[in-house]
Amino acid sequence: MRRITTLALFCSAFLFCLGGSALAIEFIGIGTGGTGGIYYPFGGGVAEIWSKNVKDVRAVAEVTGASVENVRLAHSGETVIGEVMGDVAKAGYEGTSKFKGKKQDILSMAIMYPNLLQPVTLKDSGITNVEQVKDKTISTGSPGSGTNFMSEVVLKALDIPMDSYSDARLSFTESANALRDGTIELGFWCVGPGTSSIMDLATTHDIKILGFTEKQTEKVLAANESYSAVELSGGLYSGVDESVPTIGVWNVMICQSSLDTDLVYKLVKALYENNDYLKKIHPSAAYTTPENAVEYSPIPLHPGTIKYLKEKGIEVPERLMP
Repeated sequence: MRRITTLALFCSAFLFCLGGSALAIEFIGIGTGGTGGIYYPFGGGVAEIWSKNVKDVRAVAEVTGASVENVRLAHSGETVIGEVMGDVAKAGYEGTSKFKGKKQDILSMAIMYPNLLQPVTLKDSGITNVEQVKDKTISTGSPGSGTNFMSEVVLKALDIPMDSYSDARLSFTESANALRDGTIELGFWCVGPGTSSIMDLATTHDIKILGFTEKQTEKVLAANESYSAVELSGGLYSGVDESVPTIGVWNVMICQSSLDTDLVYKLVKALYENNDYLKKIHPSAAYTTPENAVEYSPIPLHPGTIKYLKEKGIEVPERLMP
């Protein structure tokens, strides 16, 4: 799933000579996701901001399998930064669920924006409720992704056994194509609303986004404290005119806990002070604020982030201290 670039892109520091003087250049790899979601363009915008505004830093956004893989990549040092769903960040930090008792060496750097779970089917599929996935061929998202993580949590909370459906486990773009081709009957997206792969599908096919009943929502929220009940606004996708009740989770920008405090401080400062540029990449960046970092981070913050927040007069609660 992950595009491999030269090893230099993932090195934390590299010396090169220019005019006889040695300059320390920090190469920063940002683990994002597939090209059909928001992580990749968002990460590309962050990479541009850091490369242009932080002295001696060169950053690059990398296509990956998304949240679960991004936690593992940051932990192992293959990347420096990862874009991760909050539930996955918490599981990684605590060493639970897919991390099987092994705590990951990560801290929170910034809060990005909320993801909304969007179960998509075609209107002529006959599926009107998420619990109808039994005996169907579906996609819960690509292996290693936050979508796959959340979809499995949700289906388990609704007492739907994993062996009761056939799971193709596709990326966003692959899920959209499979719905077009009729090779799956339902695909799950957990992504910022207004994502390109669903928008493209809705221009050629009549789609339906399945909502959650009040009882279903209660079960899901009881299964994971990182989740909240939210509304997917109508009008974002062609043919989906009414709002849809669903489940939301905040996205987190994580980093290696061992990263230098001053480096993280400079990165966070540049991120927040160039937010207007990031909003041009995607409007979801409007949620990427210092205030949201302390409000919604599911795991402790890096000391570099804390340094910046304190400089801005923002109080950091004890639960977010590393």
